[in-house]
Amino acid sequence: MRTKIDTARFFAPINLTLLTLLAVICIAPLLHILALSFSSSSEILSGHVTLFPREFNTAAYKEVFKDASLFRSLVFTITLTITFTALCMLMTILAAYPLTKRNLKGRKFFLYIIIPTMYFGGGIIPEYLLVKGLHMLDTMWALILPSLISPFYMIILMSFIRSIPQGLEEAAEIDGASAFHMLVRIILPLTVPAIVTLSLFYAVSRWNGFTDSLFYISKPDMYPLQLKLYQIVSNVTSIDQNMAERFNEMQAPLLPESTKAAAIIFAIFPIVIVYPWLQKYFISGTMLGSVKE
Repeated sequence: MRTKIDTARFFAPINLTLLTLLAVICIAPLLHILALSFSSSSEILSGHVTLFPREFNTAAYKEVFKDASLFRSLVFTITLTITFTALCMLMTILAAYPLTKRNLKGRKFFLYIIIPTMYFGGGIIPEYLLVKGLHMLDTMWALILPSLISPFYMIILMSFIRSIPQGLEEAAEIDGASAFHMLVRIILPLTVPAIVTLSLFYAVSRWNGFTDSLFYISKPDMYPLQLKLYQIVSNVTSIDQNMAERFNEMQAPLLPESTKAAAIIFAIFPIVIVYPWLQKYFISGTMLGSVKE
């Protein structure tokens, strides 16, 4: 017993040091971007900006907030993410719950069809032709329907549902509850941590996605926030004539690096705000169902 306690005490500082170092490595790039967005152009050019702002100013954010298209992209992305997450979770729940029933006819057949899609896909060209054939180009549905359900997340939810004691459903069935009522009144309340966790996964994947919008969306009014950010980052070195004239008129020119940093912070800010509210569900959700009695 003493050996185990001594070992734990010995490794505790090592674990704390390694975790602290890992946290610093993960947070340092974000702090650097944040510092660039709040630093003056002279300090950025001199290379003095590291993890903390130098000569604090908000000129980059004022420049970003002048862009009305960025706010339009933000509103569209929020609407897209909420719709996408709600529909994905609906489809995931409706697929996972029946497949946990061992007496479901054709259960193995459906699993044999679904599981290979985790590893193999038709490719971007057939998918693009399908979206085009369904007349979904330049619509929100082109960003929702092709990835409406994740087989991996469905399997995770199945494992959560299987961890629920079957006696609860059997008791409800004896009382005359239908399968729908058992799902709504028993299964869903007990799988809230799992649902919130998977919803967070779906929401973050949609929020950060821009490849599909690059293929399917050509209207500037329907650019998601990440596609708008991608354009800002990719075009940061090319300054148009109007911008150059505005730089010449300013006493302290605004560098593209600070504008790019401000746009990045603007794009990740909503997720950073939402995540702490869901963290308690995320932690319990990732552990629930991992141990079988």
